[in-house]
Amino acid sequence: MNQNKSLFSTLKSDIPAGIVVFLVALPLCLGISLASGAPFFSGIISGIIGGVVIGFLSGSKLSVSGPAAGLAALVLAAITNIGDFRLFLCAVLIAGILQIVMSLAKLGGIANYFPSSVIKGMLTCIGILIIAKQIPHAMGYDKDEQGHLTELLPFGDIHEIFQPLQHIDLGVLGICLISILIMLIWDRPFIKKRFKFVPGALVAVIIAVILSELLKASNSPFLIEPDHLVSIKIAESPSDFLGFFTIPDFNGFLNSKVIITGFMIAIIASLETLLSIEAVDNIDPERNVTNTNRELLAQGIGNSISGLIGGLPITSVIVRSSANIHSGGKSKLSTIFHGLLLLVCIIVIPSLLNKIPLAALAAILLLTGYKLCKLSVFKDVISKGKYQYIPFFVTVIVILAIDLFGLVPAVKGEGLLIGVIAGLITAFGAILHGNLKNSYYFHKTKHHENDIITIRLSEEVSFLNKASIRETLDHIPENTNLTIDATITQYIDFDVLEIIKEFRDIKAPLKDITCKLVGFKDVYQINNNYHVSSGH
Repeated sequence: MNQNKSLFSTLKSDIPAGIVVFLVALPLCLGISLASGAPFFSGIISGIIGGVVIGFLSGSKLSVSGPAAGLAALVLAAITNIGDFRLFLCAVLIAGILQIVMSLAKLGGIANYFPSSVIKGMLTCIGILIIAKQIPHAMGYDKDEQGHLTELLPFGDIHEIFQPLQHIDLGVLGICLISILIMLIWDRPFIKKRFKFVPGALVAVIIAVILSELLKASNSPFLIEPDHLVSIKIAESPSDFLGFFTIPDFNGFLNSKVIITGFMIAIIASLETLLSIEAVDNIDPERNVTNTNRELLAQGIGNSISGLIGGLPITSVIVRSSANIHSGGKSKLSTIFHGLLLLVCIIVIPSLLNKIPLAALAAILLLTGYKLCKLSVFKDVISKGKYQYIPFFVTVIVILAIDLFGLVPAVKGEGLLIGVIAGLITAFGAILHGNLKNSYYFHKTKHHENDIITIRLSEEVSFLNKASIRETLDHIPENTNLTIDATITQYIDFDVLEIIKEFRDIKAPLKDITCKLVGFKDVYQINNNYHVSSGH
């Protein structure tokens, strides 16, 4: 009886929360499909799998998974480079398999080994790329379904620069601006508190549909043409509906581009999921701690299924997860229920979804992109010092140079991977630089007869410190009393020990330097003693 009561009390909270998450997820699934250059049906499929399949398998009670804006730029570039959506689906399947392998290898803590500066740089670039790809859709000058900023910035004769302005659709632009304004107003505290269970993005989409229908009914010159509206196939029968699912081209397992794309999706999707899960656990009222290896397994199974039936890559998404928590979700039922609502929606009202202007979805994505790359992100990173902002800016510059400006045509579309690698190398270089500087503490005092110098070795002294220690010892002036103190040192590399021995036994006597070793462990076989210089 108590169990039934507990289940009922959970349902009372989870069903309303699931409805709210559904209302948040629906426009995002469509918008991310648009940003990814993929069929709108694919975005809904991945939303359903993220809700029902991953929701059931995940160890997190409140996390919600689905297509993520953070992968949109990568997916768009991958589909363009691979040239075949079915081959791309094979890459999604490969990513899912890799995530399953990662979970079995207990790599749930992999996000801890990526510097936050590089991850922030990657997310910032994703925001910039999303904005760049949506501007054409926002202005109605999208000559291809993917949208490219360069359509608005033709490089050539100066007179051509203003040519796109003649082709901007004022009706489309107006709906986009109105949608942005609605979402900004809806986000104000006095509105947000009163209508906290109604997402601003959904309100913007509904008003955009109403405006579009009014323009159409009045035969306005600003009416939205069908090619600027969502286009989802409508099934006449159950067999038609099943025919909308797309099976991957398994030849992709022999295609190097597809395999590399699969690896990229697996790495970035896993990072996004693990970061999102950490954030969800932090705002979870019950402070549940999610098993990250189980989460990778759930995500891997979800992405494998998504790739097999025509969906986009899936991650845990903080926007939907936080909506679930703030709406009072208590268990996995809210996540699963939102996925079922998406399934009902795509079956029952596809014709209504086809009335949504792309400009409204572009508006959602423009604000999503802005939140990822707003000025405060740059200020925050810069305030944390050069070891944070140098890897951050290297990541940003490399990704944008490759994927936005196409400065390296041979690798265009692979900027995220190359940029992250460049950022990691830079961060590693910064660590090495800091390590070289912090291998010891140098203290010098003046004495009436000679200098007194103390070198205190740090806790860890590796071979990376060999050059700096050798240089320091070589520059010790003549007639100096030198103490090398290893009292707090836990580890000293063999090469460094050889340098110290060489200095004490050979170089110090030649320069009349009295060298004293203190605190060296017996295992180093380097006696703690005085070496009196030959001049004494």
